[in-house]
Amino acid sequence: MARRQHCYVGFVALGLAMLSPAAANAQDPDDLAPYKMLRSLQFVQDSVVTGDHSAGEMQRFMLGTIDTRLRTVEPSIFEDDRNVDAALIYTMSGGNPQTLEYLIAHDVNGYFDNRVTDVLRKYLSGKGLLVAKTLQETAREYRDKKIGPYLALIGGNVLIATKPTDALDLYDQARLAAPGTIVEEAALRRSVAICVDKGMLDRGMAYSQRYVRRFLHSPYASQFADLFVTLVVGHDHDVKPQDVIDILSFMDAPRQREVYLRIARAAAISGKPELARMAVGRVQSLGGGTDNAFGPLADFYGGMAGLPTEDIDQAAKNVSGIDGDALSRRDQALQEAARSVAEQILRAPDPASLTQASNPNTDHQEITSEKAAAIAMQPGAPGALPEPVPGGVASTGRSQDTDPSFNAFVTTSRSKLDEIDGLLAQEGNEQ
Repeated sequence: MARRQHCYVGFVALGLAMLSPAAANAQDPDDLAPYKMLRSLQFVQDSVVTGDHSAGEMQRFMLGTIDTRLRTVEPSIFEDDRNVDAALIYTMSGGNPQTLEYLIAHDVNGYFDNRVTDVLRKYLSGKGLLVAKTLQETAREYRDKKIGPYLALIGGNVLIATKPTDALDLYDQARLAAPGTIVEEAALRRSVAICVDKGMLDRGMAYSQRYVRRFLHSPYASQFADLFVTLVVGHDHDVKPQDVIDILSFMDAPRQREVYLRIARAAAISGKPELARMAVGRVQSLGGGTDNAFGPLADFYGGMAGLPTEDIDQAAKNVSGIDGDALSRRDQALQEAARSVAEQILRAPDPASLTQASNPNTDHQEITSEKAAAIAMQPGAPGALPEPVPGGVASTGRSQDTDPSFNAFVTTSRSKLDEIDGLLAQEGNEQ
């Protein structure tokens, strides 16, 4: 708490200094060094992902303030490596890319590492894949420096599509070097996305647990929840229900119910009734003893999941029992579809559909392969050869009656079928 208050005081002081030239002149110029201003920006950004959403406006103000400062400082200030790092981190933290171009153009003394600035310029212009290898090497080289976590994060962003395993390694490097920060939040969330895409269940569940424990109140937590639901539903046969319960137990009851509802909905749509029932049960138990507003909706999803099961009557009642006006437009469409499916399943069969087809085998005689071949040769029979067309020429363009090769083919086929019948009969007699 003391650190938070100190940083807010520092933030206010910096803001007043930039807004008031007289106040800025009264202060020691070193108090406005870029690296000191960056600390306030980092604190504000970390506050956003840990739940202080009101800090978003402060973040925008700080980005603008640092941008102005970097463009007006004396070049000699970058003799201090901390200010060089501050300029680079500012650029990788949502700062103005043109400010980096300005600093590079005025860097006559070579304070900035050309390799770092080159990969950043390519990344910010959407050409990161051109320097992917260099970015990996640079991230490893600077892993123990202040810019290391940020380089690892953008390196993972570049490789996430082409080399997801390498991207995971870079994200691990980033989050371990900057725990509790916006860097770790982004690295964990994107790691879960890779695990969803590549089917890495165990790693995805481990990353999910870390995310929930640290960044439950992040403004990006809803995006994580979507990824987590996709991970669980996509591996319903391998996921242990207790693991899901343990991960979500770090959330308060309303958030748990929301995520379980998402799981129930996705599972019901995907035809995974067991997972849907588990999620519905959790929604109901978390609302025990209270006015559970999510209860009817949970019953609706449970009813959808239960349509293919033996207890379809109750499932159909659960689907139809909820007021459509209480559902979202998408869920209203689901309700109509579910009702239609239930009606089709519960509809009594048409007696005409139960009658035998024409020409039944009433004497229950075995149809030998020779008889089957003869039936198949009849015009119009399923799988029969094409019927002759006027002029005695088949649709293949060749005459069945006059083509010796065709007749030989039929004779040979019948002979082989007879041989198979004989072998089967002999095998049956020996048993």
